[in-house]
Amino acid sequence: MGQINMIELFKDLGEDEANSYALTLSAYNISHRVIKERSGGLSLYVDEWNYEKALDIIKRYIEENRSINHTDLGPKDEYGKTFTGLWAATILLVCYIVVVACNQNESIIRTYGSSASHILRGELYRTATSLMLHTNALHLAGNMVGIALFGTAVCSVAGWGVGWVMILASGIIGNTANAFLYRAGHLSIGASTAVFGAIGILCAQQFLKKMRSRGYRMKAWLPLGGGLALLGILGSGENSDIMAHLFGFVAGISLGGFYALLIKKPAKKAWQFVCFIAVLIVLVVAWMVPI
Repeated sequence: MGQINMIELFKDLGEDEANSYALTLSAYNISHRVIKERSGGLSLYVDEWNYEKALDIIKRYIEENRSINHTDLGPKDEYGKTFTGLWAATILLVCYIVVVACNQNESIIRTYGSSASHILRGELYRTATSLMLHTNALHLAGNMVGIALFGTAVCSVAGWGVGWVMILASGIIGNTANAFLYRAGHLSIGASTAVFGAIGILCAQQFLKKMRSRGYRMKAWLPLGGGLALLGILGSGENSDIMAHLFGFVAGISLGGFYALLIKKPAKKAWQFVCFIAVLIVLVVAWMVPI
């Protein structure tokens, strides 16, 4: 008989909370395991075949015992800490150094930047390559910090593969929508469209998590309000492409919302790997198209 695959249902539980949930699952004969993490909190695992049933049982238990403190329900991350946002920031830095070293900054921006007229003529690769180009060190530094923080946060929720698919997709969609808006005479570069896409993904995920829990539904609007505030503060400065930022943010909300609604349990590591390779392929092919 094959080994039962256990997946995380809850994490960072208190001892009383973990024991209450474990006793509830035992009453329904659902296999489970409580593990103490390095942080000191307790994690509750169930076999993958009973994940949905176990989640539904605990939801009903919480509804019947509203005085018990509990963590937000929904898909739980099984990947632990991730530093992929730092790696992405490093890639942006390397790309900037290479462009500066080539001493052909203007030529590269004309070829790979997000030109509205060229995108509408079919040069869709620009919607991806422009995300990796920056005008100066200050522009680069801001986006490095943004992608390190918000990219890491997205990947801690969706995983290091699925997360980057959504972030890259939000940047591409944002640049494409911006091209349709301006149609001609507009050229932009920078990872900020994808950064605001990541912010949108996080806002949608937090919004839907809180909307699922009674007593938190009024607070569910706070993440969206916070995201719009960040858009206003960080995305509307001098020489900023506010519409590209807005389109990236909206694309992120849409993708994050679909993820939170459709994904009922964490994607397995095999799928994370497939998604991550897909991101690399899209970027490599995009850079090779004009060659």
